[in-house]
Amino acid sequence: MTPKRILVADRLRQPPATGWSWIDRRFLREHGDYLSREALLLYFFLTSVADRHGLSFYSDSTLTCRLRMPQAALAKAREELRERDLIAHQLPLVQVLSLPPQAVRRRAQPGQGLFQLGEVFRQIAAAAPSTPADRGSSGPASAPTPPAHPGSTPPPSPSPPANPDDRRNTR
Repeated sequence: MTPKRILVADRLRQPPATGWSWIDRRFLREHGDYLSREALLLYFFLTSVADRHGLSFYSDSTLTCRLRMPQAALAKAREELRERDLIAHQLPLVQVLSLPPQAVRRRAQPGQGLFQLGEVFRQIAAAAPSTPADRGSSGPASAPTPPAHPGSTPPPSPSPPANPDDRRNTR
């Protein structure tokens, strides 16, 4: 972790004497990647103007002017935030809601995670055909390469593909 140090000591942020706002860090981690730029802008604006209960009452005309956003984009952004359960809207009020409970745990419980992934691989392996003939291979079956012994010559390199379109550009 990068060590933190104050860069400009005489300009430290302090809570305002009047007003109330904050943005929960979970917002960006859990919702930021799924929202449009307009929805992010609207959320940040609403959190900055909301009172301690998350309420604000800016009209659509004021929001479109302040955010430099067309009415249709504002309506779409508001709907995105409502669909993710981040705001409630009932004219003339908007309420920024507490973030919904986390849907996914960051760490697997004991006995989960890699164990489950291993089980998936075992199931795939059990369902896969065991021989090239069972797999419906149209090409010749390749024999496994024997282990190299000291003093032995390396196996010959495979021949180029018959179809020139199958060649990869190796430059």
